[in-house]
Amino acid sequence: MDKTILNQTGIENPLLLYAVTDRHWLNGRRLYDDVEEALKGGVTFVQLREKDDMAMAYDDFLAEAKEIGALCRKYQVPFVIDDNVEIALAAGADGVHVGQSDMEAGAVREAIGEDRILGVSAHTVEEALLAEKRGADYLGVGAVFPTGSKKDAESVDFETLRAICAAVKIPVVAIGGITRDNVRELAGSGICGISVISAIFAQEHIREASEALKEETRKIIEG
Repeated sequence: MDKTILNQTGIENPLLLYAVTDRHWLNGRRLYDDVEEALKGGVTFVQLREKDDMAMAYDDFLAEAKEIGALCRKYQVPFVIDDNVEIALAAGADGVHVGQSDMEAGAVREAIGEDRILGVSAHTVEEALLAEKRGADYLGVGAVFPTGSKKDAESVDFETLRAICAAVKIPVVAIGGITRDNVRELAGSGICGISVISAIFAQEHIREASEALKEETRKIIEG
């Protein structure tokens, strides 16, 4: 899948409902199966994230990335790896997402080339503008609400989120603590979508949770 999917018109917004994996919620299930349930529910973008405290052997991580990547291609959904350029390239992923404390955005762009997607986390207008300048295709901005998924997450208030959306020309996805109950509070911010973990993968019925969250998000994006 070419990264131009992020800029094409006439197709559904690929950043509308961005799902980030977390095996903490598997409870004996396969990650592949949970991701497929989310895709069946309408998830439009998938990021494979393996946290440091659940580190996998390289070969296992690569095999998982290839498997999830193939699944995303089946559903024609972009697939990126969190903070691991080597795995992303080896697995043939569509791109990489990096945080401010990870590999510098310009270096990532140089490593992955121009044809892959580069997402960058940002918390301020300055960080957002720098990421855009260094080749980011989209920004993940947050945490917009308190979150337990990332213990060191910085908070971003609504006005900062709106200021970032106004300052950059690339799409902005809100991240951090978003649920079906609070997503409407993001209306009017200028975001093009939301990125979630537990709002999908911690739910008993993943497909139904994805469907409901996508519909709520569509309402605030399309007005």
